[in-house]
Amino acid sequence: MSEQQTNMPMPTDIGAYLNVRSPEDVRSMAAKDIPTLCKKLRRVLIDQTVRGGGHLASNLGVVELTVAIHRVFHAPVDHIIFDVGHQCYVHKLLTGRADAFSTLRAPGGLSGFPKRDESKYDAFGTGHASTSLSAALGLARAAKLSGSDAYTVVVLGDGALTGGMIHEALNNCESDLRLIVILNENEMSISKNEGRFARLLTRLRTSRGYHSTKSALDKTLSHIPLVGEPVKSGLSKIKKGVKKVLYSNNYFESMDFNYFGPADGHDEQTVEQLLRAAKAKKGCSIVHVKTVKGKGYAPAEQNPGAYHGLAGAGKTQSEPTFSQTFGQTLSTLADRNGKICAITAAMREGTGLAPFATSHPDRFFDVGIAEEHAVTFAAGLAAGGYTPVVAIYSTFLQRSYDQILHDVALQKLPVLFAIDRAGLNAADGLTHHGIYDVAFLSDIPEMDIWHPLSTASLEARLQQLLTDGLTRPTAIRYPSGGDDKRLIAYAERLKPVAAGVFVDFDMTQPPKTVIVTYGRITAEALSAAQKSGQSVGMMVLERLRPCADVADTLAAMVVSGTEKIVFCEEGIRAGGLGMSLATALTERLNGKTHPIVRIVAIDNERVTPDAGVGQSTFDATGIGEADILRAICE
Repeated sequence: MSEQQTNMPMPTDIGAYLNVRSPEDVRSMAAKDIPTLCKKLRRVLIDQTVRGGGHLASNLGVVELTVAIHRVFHAPVDHIIFDVGHQCYVHKLLTGRADAFSTLRAPGGLSGFPKRDESKYDAFGTGHASTSLSAALGLARAAKLSGSDAYTVVVLGDGALTGGMIHEALNNCESDLRLIVILNENEMSISKNEGRFARLLTRLRTSRGYHSTKSALDKTLSHIPLVGEPVKSGLSKIKKGVKKVLYSNNYFESMDFNYFGPADGHDEQTVEQLLRAAKAKKGCSIVHVKTVKGKGYAPAEQNPGAYHGLAGAGKTQSEPTFSQTFGQTLSTLADRNGKICAITAAMREGTGLAPFATSHPDRFFDVGIAEEHAVTFAAGLAAGGYTPVVAIYSTFLQRSYDQILHDVALQKLPVLFAIDRAGLNAADGLTHHGIYDVAFLSDIPEMDIWHPLSTASLEARLQQLLTDGLTRPTAIRYPSGGDDKRLIAYAERLKPVAAGVFVDFDMTQPPKTVIVTYGRITAEALSAAQKSGQSVGMMVLERLRPCADVADTLAAMVVSGTEKIVFCEEGIRAGGLGMSLATALTERLNGKTHPIVRIVAIDNERVTPDAGVGQSTFDATGIGEADILRAICE
């Protein structure tokens, strides 16, 4: 049994256990001690992540790679960027944050992603995929302009390579930059480079003897009059011909990158050798390593998808999540409707589409980390007579704003956007807070927006939308996790008064104050209403746009005596539902007695703050129970 799989208690002083307080300790460590360090790092990752939650499989796969990076490069002078950033845990352990590692993804603790204001060693924040190389180009160019000798190193997962931004950045890599891209291939091949010949060429190209001999030969031939350059050119053509036979067509070398690899990414000494060879070369380099997700922990190796992101001990989800409900319902509906297609941007499991992919493989499309393409592809399917459903996280949908507007809405194409992880997402932090989609989708013409209160309501709404048939662009958004039990019980009290509009009071005698809200924050609002000691009623919305029905209902209530309306939402204030409804209400009253209006929403004029120790994300962002209570009582 390996060390990390024993029942030995984990030392509380992780830095002392690793014998690493800074990258300098890693660089000064004897080569013979590196395997032991890697074993200890794996033990820490498994212990802390299984217990507290986080991304496990991807981090187990980059242990040796990250150690090698810190032995060869000198952060923070050299810039190290991870793409996607959830594979940065080992980097955090090696850069002075080991003793705080137990706070990972907890309120007031370490972020699960690189974060510039957390550490000088985090060169760039990368919560979303495929942004690293563009940022790295900027940092490398800034170093060049400043006369710095700093290197910029990118750890690029092969999944991120499916994103269009990477290829846009590759197109702009210039040979005068000190830029090294480490292609961490852990699932699929990039080129035909398997087998003995590839391993032989890797050893040849990364040996110091090869590079010194090649450099000396090039220099010597260049000084031989008349024949030197032709001979050198001929040798180069022979070398390229051999490489073409061994590698087929190498995408990177055809773009004039120095290419090193492929190599075993779990052989730390070989990775070091590759990196030192790349560092010695002029121009931009690609270092290609092959790793195994979940390396060193059998359950994660055998099922890396299940161990991609863990909730942590004691946080199991016994009831179906919104994502699972969506995926299972869509698969069932597709059994009856041969026109329904499902599209995801590399998030089959995350969006709950695994059942659909299994039962309807010919109508399931994983387009990779290419959200813009996903939306326009869906538009094409809709134009071809099909019913495309694009399942995508709220924060990833931000990338495709132009495609939603130009390719879907302006052509009035019936595409359904299933927006997962809508609202605040405490564990993943500010890069994954789905708080902008209501505001930016509300600016899109022809767009309907729904937000079911429960998984049962999500199932019913999907059935209604896809059975009746979409006639226009439509979004249906829902949070991470499953039902809030407080809202399940509360939903039984709600009475429908218009399409997607529910109340829990007598419409003929409305209370003095009405809270208008939707989604998960309803539980916070309900608790505040109960504690206020005042006459407060609740209006819960499932249809957010078009908001004409809601505005008409509110205007009628004001005539009946409502004196204050408090809009509460788990989204930004500017352009949000509360602001839109307040404006619509003013237009309808047109000079008549106007109720007091309060909007409890997230301030979009500053970066959404992270929660502190013992603080909820609702409270940290100013939309918690106490904030709603103040709005009721002031």
